[in-house]
Amino acid sequence: MSTAFFTHESTFWHSTGVQSLFFPVGGWVEPPSGTYGADTPESKRRILNLIAASGLADKLSFPQSEPASRAQLLTVHTASYLDEFKRVSDAGGGDLGSLAPFSSGGYEIATRSAGLAIAAIESVLDGTFKNAFALCRPSGHHCTADTPMAFCLLANTAVAVETARLQRRGLRVAIIDWDVHFANGTQELFYEDGNVLTISIHQEGCRPPGQQGGEIDERGRGEGYGANLNIPLPPGSGHDAYLYAFSKLVVPKVEAFAPDLIVVSSGLDANAVDPLSRMLLHSASFRSLTALTKQLAEKLCDGKLVVVHEGGYAEAYVPFCGLAIVEALSGHQSAAVDPALAIFKTWQPSHRFNRFVQSIIDEYALAIPLP
Repeated sequence: MSTAFFTHESTFWHSTGVQSLFFPVGGWVEPPSGTYGADTPESKRRILNLIAASGLADKLSFPQSEPASRAQLLTVHTASYLDEFKRVSDAGGGDLGSLAPFSSGGYEIATRSAGLAIAAIESVLDGTFKNAFALCRPSGHHCTADTPMAFCLLANTAVAVETARLQRRGLRVAIIDWDVHFANGTQELFYEDGNVLTISIHQEGCRPPGQQGGEIDERGRGEGYGANLNIPLPPGSGHDAYLYAFSKLVVPKVEAFAPDLIVVSSGLDANAVDPLSRMLLHSASFRSLTALTKQLAEKLCDGKLVVVHEGGYAEAYVPFCGLAIVEALSGHQSAAVDPALAIFKTWQPSHRFNRFVQSIIDEYALAIPLP
C-alpha cells in the first residue's frame, strides 16, 4: 500500500502581494528585491519538484481531490467569516486579519488547500492508503473560526478533522504540530474537546503578532482538560532537544490518549536557516520526527497517519526537509542528497546548552499529568 501525496497547482498561485519578509511594503519598509515576502510559493513548489527530480514520485500515489465545500468549512468556520472572505476575494483581495493577505481568487485557492487535507485524511481512514501527505498552501494552523492570521486563511487541519469526525462518531484524533510557531488556532478550536488531542512544540514566544499563549500551563478546558499540550522550547534548540521533548512528552501523551488517527501539522520553519525563526533543525531532524510519529501510529492506530504542510520559508532548504518527511512516510529512500546537512550538524548546540534545554523539558514533564 503506497503513500498518497495530495497537491494541486492552484495552491501555488496563492499570492500574498508584495511584502518585505512579512512586513507590508510602505512607510519605512522598502520593497523587496524579489516578488514575494516570506510566504513564497517556491518553498512549497520545490518540495514537489525535488520529489519528482529525485525519483521518489515513482514510489508515491497522487490522487485527485476536490475543494472543501461550504458545508465542510462550516464545521469550523462561521458563516459570516466565509461570506466576508468570499466577498473580499471576489473584489480583488485584501487582508481580513493580521498578516493574512490574499489576492483575487484567494477564497477558491484556500478551499482547494483545505480540500487537500480533507482528502488526505479520508483516504487514510477509508483504508485506501496507509498514510498520506497534503501539500497545503495557504497554511491553516493559526486561523480561528472567524479570524485569519499569519498567512493562514482557513483552518485546513481542523476542517479536515471535523469533516472526518462528522462521518465517524467517537473518532479520536491526535494532532501534533511541529511548526516553529505556536498553533494558536488549532488550540482554540479544540480547547474544550476531549476527543482531539492537540500538541504544539514550538519556539518559545514565537506566535502571530498580537497573540498570546503557547505556554505549558494551557491544558484545555472542561471536557477538553488534559487534551492540550504546549511545549515551548528556547530559541537555538536543535535536533537533540526536539527528539528529547518528543520522547519525554509527546510519545507518552499520545500513547495515553490512544487515538484512532494521528495528524501532523508539519511546519518546516524550525530549520536552521529559516528567516522567521531561530531554531536549528535539519532534514535528518524531520526524518527522525516523522519516523517516531509513524512508529506511534503503527503501535496505536494501525499506521493511520496524515501529514499536513504548514509553514517553512527558506525556499532553498525547505524542500530537503519535506523530502525527508515523505521518504520516512513512504519507507523509500530517494537519490537526493541534502547538501547542507553536514554543515547544519556542526551548527548544533553544545552539550551544555542541550542539558539546559533538557532540564526545562524535565520540568515540563513534572508539571503536567503524564502516565
